[in-house]
Amino acid sequence: MTTPSVPLYMPSGLEHVFVYGTLRQGGSNDITRLQPPAVFIGNAEVTGRLYDLGTYPGMLLDPLGGPVKGEVYRITPGLEQVLDGIEELYPQRRDEYVKRRVEVWVAGSQLPCLVYEINPRYVEGLTEMRPADWMARTTFCT
Repeated sequence: MTTPSVPLYMPSGLEHVFVYGTLRQGGSNDITRLQPPAVFIGNAEVTGRLYDLGTYPGMLLDPLGGPVKGEVYRITPGLEQVLDGIEELYPQRRDEYVKRRVEVWVAGSQLPCLVYEINPRYVEGLTEMRPADWMARTTFCT
């Protein structure tokens, strides 16, 4: 009898993350409460489309979209693995989110950032949130 194997964890290699939903400070998954600790770099915006999925949002990167508000943090590979667990990428291996690289202007510098982008099939038929600021539009914060 064989034991099912857990896929190996694959970090993105990025040192920064752009968070736009429940991982934002004050959100239900507030990144500042996670371990290992993240370092706040600054508030930022990414061009895309934000959708309300009930208790959390999903963002599609889209150069024709509008500004999606969020925050940038410096992270370690250990924290990235924690974030992957929250977004159910590892070890669960769900397909709701995909890790992407996005260039973000923050604190006067352009940084390559990890972002968790929603799979388009999960937002089919949903109305885009405007303004695209999860923390200003939701009551699901702690």
